[in-house]
Amino acid sequence: MWSPDLFMKEIYDGTIRTVETVDENSNRQLRKQFHRVLGEFPITQKDFDVEEIERVEFDDFTRIRIELTTFSSLRMPAYVLKPKDQSQSKRPAVLALHGHGYGSKEIVGLNPDGTDNLHEKPGIHKNFAVELVRRGHIVLAPEVIGFGERLLTRDENSEAPPNHNSCFGLASQLLLVGKTLAGLRVAECQRMIDYLTELPDVDSEKIGIMGLSGGGLVAAFTSAVDERIKATVICGYTNTFKGSIIDRSHCLDNYIPGVLQLGEMPRLIGLIAPRPLFIESGKDDHLFPIEEVKVAVEQLRNTYQAFEANDVLDTHYFSGGHEVSGEKSYDWLRDQLRA
Repeated sequence: MWSPDLFMKEIYDGTIRTVETVDENSNRQLRKQFHRVLGEFPITQKDFDVEEIERVEFDDFTRIRIELTTFSSLRMPAYVLKPKDQSQSKRPAVLALHGHGYGSKEIVGLNPDGTDNLHEKPGIHKNFAVELVRRGHIVLAPEVIGFGERLLTRDENSEAPPNHNSCFGLASQLLLVGKTLAGLRVAECQRMIDYLTELPDVDSEKIGIMGLSGGGLVAAFTSAVDERIKATVICGYTNTFKGSIIDRSHCLDNYIPGVLQLGEMPRLIGLIAPRPLFIESGKDDHLFPIEEVKVAVEQLRNTYQAFEANDVLDTHYFSGGHEVSGEKSYDWLRDQLRA
């Protein structure tokens, strides 16, 4: 009888608005509002000051480790993967975003200590950046802030597990100044799109994005606010806030003050419309339950129908858990960026 559940349900029900007519104008207005609640990160230094750290040659692609500036004193390590096939002067590019784990190494075929694992059984990320470069894309795999080599100093501990992160410390500090960790990650991804458009071998009109879990959040929200992204793959994230983020404990990087006043998750992901979108989800994903994935997809179909763009919204519900599949999404992304 003392449970606050009913009270919290009443707050949720009283906050979620009936979706207005979805069109280009309503999306434009909502996109501005969403960007505002994420928190703005003005660019004070446009020069990327890129430094190449390492270059490794494989039979079919080259893996380059770089470091570049995103915002003033903030530096980011990243991997650039390039096909060795020189038949095209310009290629489509994909921004590949890892989720919780040990960072960008996890999607380019490396163990936490930097040793190769391309011939080993992959983890939940399935080395998807490598799968994408082998389909002809230039792939940029940034180290998302809070993971891998981008921890707060206080979280650096040689005895901590490789998947140790600084999400709570970063998110909580940013919330105190009216910004969010999701917003910072989106802003850094927009800087990475800026960088990709400057590469002479990238076709700046054909930039895609793909991410898993927390990387799926960043991929979804970056694509929602930045229309330079032409095709999006979201793995292990699409859901409703009510069915996942509210329903169970998640990392603090998922929480954005006031976001439900703008709309439920499918309405925000719907800002991607009418650009191509692929939703991939494991039927046994314990963090983002499949029943709520289907609820979200049904709402997304209504949005895409409003834009007469149902043919560029696709899904794959695969037998598996919280992980990348790639069985259909890799080739879908390739086909969309070739179109």
